[in-house]
Amino acid sequence: MKKIWFLGFGFFSISLGWSLYNGFVPFFLDNYITSTALIGFLMTIDNYFALFLQPYIGNRSDRTSTRFGRRMPYLLIGLPITALFYGLIPFHTSLLTLIIFMVCMNLSMAIFRSPTISLMPDITPEPERTKANGVINFMGGCGGILAFSAGSFLFSMEESLPFLVVSIIFLVALVVVFKNIKENQDAIPFPISTTPKINYKVELNTPTVFLLAAIFFWFMAIQGMEALFTLYGVNELGLSKGASAFSLAFFSLSFVLSAIPSGLLGANFGKKKVILIGIIGLFFVFFLLNWVESVFSLRAILLAGGMFWACININSYPYIISLGSEHSFGTRTGLYYLVSSLAAIISPPALGFLIDLFGFGILFNATAGSMLFALVCMLKVKTTSTSTESILPPNV
Repeated sequence: MKKIWFLGFGFFSISLGWSLYNGFVPFFLDNYITSTALIGFLMTIDNYFALFLQPYIGNRSDRTSTRFGRRMPYLLIGLPITALFYGLIPFHTSLLTLIIFMVCMNLSMAIFRSPTISLMPDITPEPERTKANGVINFMGGCGGILAFSAGSFLFSMEESLPFLVVSIIFLVALVVVFKNIKENQDAIPFPISTTPKINYKVELNTPTVFLLAAIFFWFMAIQGMEALFTLYGVNELGLSKGASAFSLAFFSLSFVLSAIPSGLLGANFGKKKVILIGIIGLFFVFFLLNWVESVFSLRAILLAGGMFWACININSYPYIISLGSEHSFGTRTGLYYLVSSLAAIISPPALGFLIDLFGFGILFNATAGSMLFALVCMLKVKTTSTSTESILPPNV
């Protein structure tokens, strides 16, 4: 667990960076662009790279063997480049330079995301993975809280300041992970995959396909909400930019407090059951957000939303890993990001288009509908008696 906490610091930096990016980059784009749909489209640049690169890089990391391990080389290359271009974003001088910095940052981020995620199952036995995922997502949630609280404060002082601070944290996280996780010593001794390409017939079994579909729909809701919430708060609720971004900190706070308990619940009662509870709860959260009339009720509902999102997010990655073999962790991580990235590509511009047509009031109706589709798909995930989750004892 000590190693998991160190790995969690890497997740902390990634979550901090993405939360700050999603919260404040739309304001930079809003200075040049009037269409919410186009802003939503540009906020999905990272997902285009993830769509094509992350399944490939995840599969390639399964087949990598170096003196640093099979995942660590990708962190050593990708993180420093990400830190550089992340810090340059607020210093754009035009829409063109802003987009160039965004593209370069997102491209470098795609290099190390799948390998970083794959480190968790690499160093954690199956019975402990939901607990481990709870710990690293707890750290990631702390990053989200810091982005929307301290980040909002720094942004109000000087718009470049939070981006520069996060760039430094990226580099510190790399040092912490590299110094404390010796991959060739700490990883469970799995065989290195020699398969040159992803075997889709093996990996895309029926439970995996339905689980990936469910992942797609709940990320349609979450990614769209996160990308457009700050604009929603300003335009629909009349909040200031800082207050709108700070409201999302309540969602992240609840996620943090629920991360480890959600992992324990998944370990003791089954990942699927806890995920289903989260989907149903988040549907009602999005539905109720249509009726908020005060900042207090908005933030109270977002607190509940973070709890239910933890039930889903903490258990879904270990669940999809458990449906495959131990030498396909990177491949399945890539598929996980392929689907979530596809949702993130489609969701912000699609929701932005609906907002352009019907106004910001449509946002949470659409996200609630997406959660219903996720529920239908999740109910169709049937595992056999030989599946990993089914053969484990109840306390796992």
